Amino acid sequence: MSATRGGRPAGRDARQDEPLTTYREKRRFDRTPEPSGEAAAPPAPEGVRRFVVQRHRARRLHYDVRFEIDGVLVSWAVPKGPTLDPDVRRMAVHVEDHPLEYEDFEGVIPKGEYGGGDVIVWDRGTWEPHATDDPAAAVRAGDFHADLHGEKLRGRFVLVRRGGPGQDGDSGKEQWLMLHKHDDDAVKGWDPEDHPRSVLSGRTNEEVKASPERLWRSDLPAAEASVAVESAAVEWPRDDELTALDDLGRQGTWEIFGRSLRVTNLDKVLFPAREGEEPVTKRDFLRYSAQIAPTLLPYLSGRALNLHRYPEGADHKGFWHKELPGHAPEWLPRWDNPDADPGETRTYLVVDEPAALVWAANFGGLEWHPWTSRTDEPDHPTYALFDLDPGERTSWEEVLVLARLHRTAFEHLHIRAYPKVTGRRGIQIWVPIRRGPTFDQTRAWVEQVSKTVGQVMPDLVSWKWEKRERKGLARLDYTQNAMNKTLVAPYSTRPAPGAPVSTPIAWDELDDPDLRPDRWTLRTVLDRLASRGDLFRGALTTDQGLPTLR
Repeated sequence: MSATRGGRPAGRDARQDEPLTTYREKRRFDRTPEPSGEAAAPPAPEGVRRFVVQRHRARRLHYDVRFEIDGVLVSWAVPKGPTLDPDVRRMAVHVEDHPLEYEDFEGVIPKGEYGGGDVIVWDRGTWEPHATDDPAAAVRAGDFHADLHGEKLRGRFVLVRRGGPGQDGDSGKEQWLMLHKHDDDAVKGWDPEDHPRSVLSGRTNEEVKASPERLWRSDLPAAEASVAVESAAVEWPRDDELTALDDLGRQGTWEIFGRSLRVTNLDKVLFPAREGEEPVTKRDFLRYSAQIAPTLLPYLSGRALNLHRYPEGADHKGFWHKELPGHAPEWLPRWDNPDADPGETRTYLVVDEPAALVWAANFGGLEWHPWTSRTDEPDHPTYALFDLDPGERTSWEEVLVLARLHRTAFEHLHIRAYPKVTGRRGIQIWVPIRRGPTFDQTRAWVEQVSKTVGQVMPDLVSWKWEKRERKGLARLDYTQNAMNKTLVAPYSTRPAPGAPVSTPIAWDELDDPDLRPDRWTLRTVLDRLASRGDLFRGALTTDQGLPTLR
């Protein structure tokens, strides 16, 4: 971190420091990831002015609206957020100027620090002053007009001070009003809370809080200071390693992730083709397993893995395989279950390195099912699992209705929960929890939530154990919350034509008319991951207790 004197970084003259003095005096840059403004920000193109709006959950939720004016971000806190509705007036509080680098800040300000809470870049773009060539003077005069060109905010906005300079009300800060003009970009009823995702990362505040991915390094030049934060070092397959797989014949030795794997039957069809597509071969499947391994590894590491094997391909009957075979290479990570009874599986595969997943794929494991507890405490789960299992009569729209009811329940309980489509017909939801509750306690909690949800739509749900007794209705299956019972991992393939993948989704995608449970496949999910990021990553932060239910 950079050295400071009197709350401001050393090495800058007083004239440069003056606009940011208040900003710096409020913050301790050895404790907060926010930029200090010490290094010069990358300049904008000539004549371009930038703006950013950050959704900030501190003591209270608010939106920070910031305009680039004379080398700083002139800022207002807007408690209810800006709106495109021209008939709505928003209160805005004029706060201290921020450094230009702040336009890229997304992360978590530690609790106890000024503004402690999670921050996302809710919108950003460019703006132009209206009816003035001196926007700083317009702000001082208390009447500021700006034309915004953002991803969410567009059109002419007006900020007007209530009263004259110095009439600051009880807060000690200037009170303003913010409104949108009646123009072509106005939208009646437009609510910022209907658009909760970051335009920078695609994540919500909850997802950023659960796993911040960006950190501001005040000791680096501004152009390099916003760095990605990974929970662990990730090894990615090299291009030459993937090319080597393509160059092999029907079998051979593949060097991948520093391991030598004997791979066979590479041209064998493992997944039949979907209409208009080519079938998926074992070579395709091994390539995917290597490409997805770095993303999937945190969900498998430290957990016993149950494999659903289909060595003859997805159009043949599969079987469960849990015991690590005796011919498995010695380098494979493994766990011996000390509580295994005679005849039960004792030695499990543990995917603690990416090559282990490729080995499992080569072994015919088309589905990957990690335990919900870790090997160091196998009796205590770190996830509570909700399985929305449709019956023969259950339509996809009815599955979505049940999923939306769960979404509402989790919002009411203030619980972070992460949905994914199964790749088959249903939806599964993982709730990360801190270790403590037993499997019995977790299962009882999930059962209570599920039955409360089921009571809302009783005609859609059956609680019968036997499938034939459910009369084609859906089952909200809470019974998977037990030791050695599992749900399929995120990003695992499923044994069906086209190699569909169990894919994490955002909650608002439940309202997407194009959503389908098998929408993404081995061939398309990597593009989605590149554009949306890992929407399940927040599930890795297991810090929640199970709230008491009434």
